[in-house]
Amino acid sequence: MTRKLITITALASTLALAAGCSSVGNDPAPTYGSVGTSSYPSTTSSSEAVQYGYVRNIQQQETARRSSGAGALLGAVIGGVAGNQVGSGSGRAAATAIGAVGGAVVGNKIEEGRSAPASVYYQVQVQMDNGDVRNFDYADINGLRVGDRVRVQDGQLQRW
Repeated sequence: MTRKLITITALASTLALAAGCSSVGNDPAPTYGSVGTSSYPSTTSSSEAVQYGYVRNIQQQETARRSSGAGALLGAVIGGVAGNQVGSGSGRAAATAIGAVGGAVVGNKIEEGRSAPASVYYQVQVQMDNGDVRNFDYADINGLRVGDRVRVQDGQLQRW
């Protein structure tokens, strides 16, 4: 009984230490304009001529979700403790390892399921009349379609 208590205390202490030391950047998701604004800095100055082109492709994209790892860590500790209760000798060690790995996988999946949904944006690819290809990212494309004639002025995409 004392051995189990020591094992549980050691695992709980490790979990608390690891959770306190973990850091995940909480960088805000990138923001995207509506049609008429480019997410990229303008490469043309206002003194340059307006450029024209056609929408070549529109792809729906998702921003990546981040996992802090706390779910996997907690799952590994719980799985390891549960696995340690099974068997004896080398069988116990194997059960502990299997429980820790399985718990980590399950804990990570649970954390992913509870995280905020990924935000969606549209990447609009434009074939310019001069042959250049430019990309613009938007939260809403306001009915813009492949094949639409567009112009780029001061780095902003506009339906034409």
